[in-house]
Amino acid sequence: MNVSESTSSSEDEDDTASVNTSQADGSTRSVERKDSVWSLGDGAPEEPEKLDNSQRSTLFIEKPQGGSVNVGENITFIAKVEAKDLLRKPTVKWFKGKWMDLASKAGKHLQLKETFERHSKVYTFEMQIIKAKENYGGNYRCEVTYKDKFDSCSFDLEVHESSQAAPSIDIRSAFKRSGEGQEDAGELDFSGLLKRREIKQEEEPDIDVWELLKNANPNEYEKIAFQYGITDLRGMLKRLKRMRREEKKSAAFSKILDPAYQVDKGGKVRFVVELADPTVELKWYKNGQEIRPSTKYIFEHKGNQRILFINNCTMADDARYHVTTGDEKCSTELFVREPPVVVTKALEDLNTYVGERVELSCEVSEEDANVKWFKNGVELTNEPRSRYRLKVDGKKHILIIDEATKADNATYSVMTTGGQSAAKLAVDLRPLKIMQPLADQTVRLGKEITLKCEISENIEGKWYKNGQLLSASDHVKLYHKGRIHRLVIGSSIVDDEGDYMFVPDAYKINIPCRVHVIDPPRLHLEGLGDDNTVTVVAGNKLRLEIPISGEPTPKVMWSKGDKWITETGGRIRAETYPDSSCLVIDIAERDDSGVYKIMLKNEAGEDTANINIKVVDVPDPPLAPNVTEVGEDWCFMNWEPPASDGGSPLLGYFIERKKKQSSRWMRLNFDLCKETTFEPKKMIEGVAYEVRVFAVNAVGISKPSMPSKAFVPLAVTSPPTLLAVDGVTDSTVTMKWRPPDHIGAAGLDGYVIEYCFEGSISADLCDELVEATHDLEAEEWLVANPELTDKTRYTITDLPAGSRIFVRVKAVNAAGPSEPRLHPQPILVKEVIEPPKIRLPRHLKQTYIRRVGEAVNLVVPFQGRPRPKVSWKKNGVSVDKNQINIRNSENDTIIFIRKAERSHSGKYDLKVKVENLVDKATIDIQVVDRPGPPHVVKIEDVWGENVALAWQPPKDDGNAAITGYTIQKADKKSMEWFTVIEHYHRTSATITELIIGNEYYFRIFAENMCGLSEDATMTTESAVIAKDGKIYKNPIYEDFNFTEAPMFTQPLINTYAVAGYNATLNCSVRGNPKPKISWMKNKVTILNDPRYRMFGNQGVCTLEIRKPSPYDGGTYTCKAVNELGEAAVECKLEVKGGLSFFRLLMQGVPPHIIHSYMQEMQAGNPEGK
Repeated sequence: MNVSESTSSSEDEDDTASVNTSQADGSTRSVERKDSVWSLGDGAPEEPEKLDNSQRSTLFIEKPQGGSVNVGENITFIAKVEAKDLLRKPTVKWFKGKWMDLASKAGKHLQLKETFERHSKVYTFEMQIIKAKENYGGNYRCEVTYKDKFDSCSFDLEVHESSQAAPSIDIRSAFKRSGEGQEDAGELDFSGLLKRREIKQEEEPDIDVWELLKNANPNEYEKIAFQYGITDLRGMLKRLKRMRREEKKSAAFSKILDPAYQVDKGGKVRFVVELADPTVELKWYKNGQEIRPSTKYIFEHKGNQRILFINNCTMADDARYHVTTGDEKCSTELFVREPPVVVTKALEDLNTYVGERVELSCEVSEEDANVKWFKNGVELTNEPRSRYRLKVDGKKHILIIDEATKADNATYSVMTTGGQSAAKLAVDLRPLKIMQPLADQTVRLGKEITLKCEISENIEGKWYKNGQLLSASDHVKLYHKGRIHRLVIGSSIVDDEGDYMFVPDAYKINIPCRVHVIDPPRLHLEGLGDDNTVTVVAGNKLRLEIPISGEPTPKVMWSKGDKWITETGGRIRAETYPDSSCLVIDIAERDDSGVYKIMLKNEAGEDTANINIKVVDVPDPPLAPNVTEVGEDWCFMNWEPPASDGGSPLLGYFIERKKKQSSRWMRLNFDLCKETTFEPKKMIEGVAYEVRVFAVNAVGISKPSMPSKAFVPLAVTSPPTLLAVDGVTDSTVTMKWRPPDHIGAAGLDGYVIEYCFEGSISADLCDELVEATHDLEAEEWLVANPELTDKTRYTITDLPAGSRIFVRVKAVNAAGPSEPRLHPQPILVKEVIEPPKIRLPRHLKQTYIRRVGEAVNLVVPFQGRPRPKVSWKKNGVSVDKNQINIRNSENDTIIFIRKAERSHSGKYDLKVKVENLVDKATIDIQVVDRPGPPHVVKIEDVWGENVALAWQPPKDDGNAAITGYTIQKADKKSMEWFTVIEHYHRTSATITELIIGNEYYFRIFAENMCGLSEDATMTTESAVIAKDGKIYKNPIYEDFNFTEAPMFTQPLINTYAVAGYNATLNCSVRGNPKPKISWMKNKVTILNDPRYRMFGNQGVCTLEIRKPSPYDGGTYTCKAVNELGEAAVECKLEVKGGLSFFRLLMQGVPPHIIHSYMQEMQAGNPEGK
C-alpha cells in the first residue's frame, strides 16, 4: 500500500493545547462554572447550526464523532473525505467554538495529521489531543472546502476530572499564562480557582497584590512579579487596567463596588454601594441572574448606602456580581476559599513480601475530604484497572495493594489542603525454585508449539525469543495459571524458530529452550493470477517481487529460455532477500517479453515456476491518411492500421484536423473511432485543411501520423432551376433555365447542355420515361456545347426534324458538375404554330398620360410561333416612323417617343399576326400641357366691400380637364398681386373684405393637371370700393366642430404573401381626437411579437410581417378607438410557399390566376401531395 503522509506538529514545549481560550471578562462566566465546558467565553453553538451541519454532507464520508476523555489522557478525532471527483487536496480546518482556528495551537498537546490512501482515493484528517486538560472540553468544528463546495461538522469533547492532586496555588495562579507565545497567552483563567485547592504547610498572611500593583510605580512591576511568583504579569496588568476603567465616575453611584472580594467557605460577605439619589431603585445580579431577598441574601438600606449580605458562602457563590440602577451599573468578583483539611493520624512505614496484601491508612480532620495519594511524588488514581485501590471510611483514607510486587517499593504520601503525611513500603522476594524447566523442540511448519515450565512461586514473568520480549497476540498465546507458565503457538511458521526463554519477574533467573522449525522451499504466486502473466509498459521499471519460503533459506535462480540471469548490476537482474526474490528490469523494452523461470532449492527440496512477462507500449503511428472524397463542408478519409499495436489490442483512433496555414490541431472525435474510415464535417468551404490520425490502445495514444495532403472542401452547385423550352424549329431546340439556388464557395464556371434521342431508351421503360432517362449510360448523352457557356439560354442545333430528344443541364464549378436538371418530357423537333397573344401590361389598359416634353417608352410583350408580324396604327392610320420609333423582337414590341407633343395623343392599334391568326390591342396615349388663360374676365357688380366677378373657360384646356382657377387682386396704387382664391371650380366668384376707399384690379389663372396657365386674364376695368357711410356688420359664424369618431378612409384589402419575404398591410383612418390603433390576428391582439412591426404616419397605418410562413396566414383586423367611438377593418392574408409561386408572381401573373394554376397542378398530380 502506497500512502503519502504529512503530519503537522510542533516542538513547542509550552501548553499550546489550551483549546478553550480563557477570557478575563467575568460577564460571560457561566453559573455552573465547574461542570460547563463553556465557562470562560466559548458560548455553546446554536442548535439550528448543528442541525444544518448534520444534514449537509457533500464532501465528508466519515465525520468526527464526539467523545470523552479523562484529564491527562489522549484522544483522536478522525474525518475522511473522498477524493475521486477532486483534482487537488481539499482544505481542512479545525476550530474550537465558533472562531478559534486550532492550526496555530499545534504543539505538545495538539497535533494535526493528514494521510491519503491512493487505492481508495480517500483523504484522512486527524486531530489528536495529548494529555487533555479540563479546559479542553467544549464544542469543536471541522470544516472542509474545495473550490465552491463546503462541508462542516460539529462535535463535543468532554474532559472528566481526575482525582490527581495538584501543586498548591493561590489567587495569583489565576493569572498564569495559558500558553506561552500562543494567541491566548495572557488571558485570565479563573477556572483554576474552582478546580484546585490550596495546600498550605503554614499559614501565610493575605497580601492584596491588586493594591500593590495599583499603588506601585510602573518601574517596580517586574520586581513585584518576581517576588510573588506572578508569571503572567502582562495579563494581570490588563485585568488591572480593566478594573481601573470600571472605576470611572458614575452619575448614579457616588461609591461603587470594590473590584474583587474574598471570603472563606461558610463565611459571610458584605457588598456596599452608595447612591447619589437615594430614591432610585436598585437591583443586584449574580452571573446575570437577578438576586431576590431570602435568608441567604439580605438587603439593607442605610441612608444613601445599599448593602447586600451573602450568608453561609459556598463554592456556588464564587461568581461575578453587579448592581444596576437605571442605565448604569458597577460590578465585582467574589472568590470563595475552602478551609484547609489537616491530617490527624499520619501514615506508618510497612515491610512485606511479594504477593502479600498491603494496606496504608491515615485519618483527616473532615469526613469525605478531598485527599490525594502519591507514590514517589506521582499521584495515584482510583481507576478500575489500577493495581491501587483507594478506600474512604469517614475520616479514614486507605490505600490497598492486593498483591505486592518489587515495583511497589516506594515512598507513599497523602496530601490534603492543609497538610500531608508520608511512609515507606518495603517489598522483599521469597526464594524461587524451578519445578519443571522448558524442553527443546523440533516441529514441522504449521504444527503446534507448546512450551511449559513450573516455578515455586505464583508470580508473573516474561517470555523472550532470541533476546526479544514476546507479547501475547493472535499467533502467540501466553498462559499463566498459578505457578505454571505456558507459551502456545497454534500453527508454527519459519519465523517461530529460535531460542526461547522465560524470566520470572523480580528474579534474576531465566529458563531457556531451543525451537527448530523445518520447511521445504515454496513459491507464493497468488498475486499473479491463474496464468502467471505480468504486464509492464515499455520504458517503465519492472520490479517483480515473488515471496518465497523455506527453511533453511533456499537458493534462488532466474532464467529466460536457456540463459541464466547472473548479472547483479545489469539492466535485467535478480535480487534475493530472506523472504522474497525480485526480478528487476530497469527500462522495459518490447524484446524483454517472454517466459521467465524461477527455481528455489534447499536441502529440503526444490520448487519452480514459469512467469510470463508481457511488455506493452503505445502503438506505432498510422500511415498518413488519404482523403478520397470532399464535399461542401465534409470529406471522407481512410487510413491503414499501424504496423505494430504495441502488444495491446487497438481500441480505436483519434482524428485531428487543422487549417493548412494554422498550427493548431483540433480533435474531431472524443469517442474512439473503431473503423479505419472517418468523415470530418463542419469545415469551411474553400479553406485548405490537413488531417492526421492517432492510434489508441490500453497503454495510451500513439504519436500522430503524418498529415494528409492538403485538401479544400468544395461542393458542386445545386442543379439549375426552371429548365424550360424557349423555342423549337425544324432543326433546333432552344432551352432556357435559371441559375442554381445554391452555388457555394467554388463559384460557377458555366453550364453543360446534354441531350439524347428518345429511341435510345428501351421500349420496356416507356412507362417510366423520366427515371429511365436518368439511368442512361454517360456515353448515350451527347454534349451540345463543347465549351462551357455562362448564359442561361442555349440553342441545340443540327437536330433531325421530327425526332424527339431529352435535354438536361448541369452546372459546373471547380468541384465538378452538379446533378443534372432534366426536362421532364421529350421535346419534338418540329416548329409548332403558336397562336399570337398580346400580354398588354396592366397600366396600358387605361389611358396612358404623359406631359409635353417627356419621353414615351412602352414595352408590350406577346407570344406566338413562328415569329409574329407586328404592325402599329394611330387613329386608323399607319404610324409615321419619322416621329415615332418602333422596335420589334420575337417576344415584344417597343414604341418610343423621345419628346412627346400634344400631336402624339391618340389611339394606337397593335396587331400581331402569325399566318392567318391575329391578335389586337389598343393603347390610348394622352399628351397633356398647361392650359391657356380664361377667355373674358368681367366685374359684374360692386357693393360695400364686395366685388362680383365672372369669366369664361379658356379656349385651350391643354388636352386635359380644367381642375380649377386661381384669383388674384392688386391695389391700383401699388399694383402688387395677392392671391385671393385658389383651386376655385366655378366661373364666377365674389371677392369680399376689400378695403373701402381703394381701387382694385383682378386677374385669373386657369389650372389643369399640369399646373397653372402661363398667362392670366385681367379685368379691363377697376373696381372702386366707395365710402357710402353704411355700417357693415361681419356675419357671425359658429365654431366648427372638428371632432369625429374614427373612420377608415382606405380599408384593408385581401393580400397574398410569399413565404420568407416580408409582407405589409396598409389602411388609412381619420378621427379627432387622434384614435388609438391596435392590430389583431384572428381576433387576438398582437402584442410584443418581434415578427410584427406596427407604425403609422399621417393617418396611414401599416403592419409589417417579417418573413411570414404559412402559419402567419389568417384574418387581420385593424381597430381604431377614440372617445367618440371605434371602427375596424379586416382582410385576409394568405401565405404561399414554394419557388413556383414566387417566380410566377415576379413575372407579373395575377395572384388569383396563380392560385387557380397551383390548384390545377395539385389536382393533376395527386401522388405529389
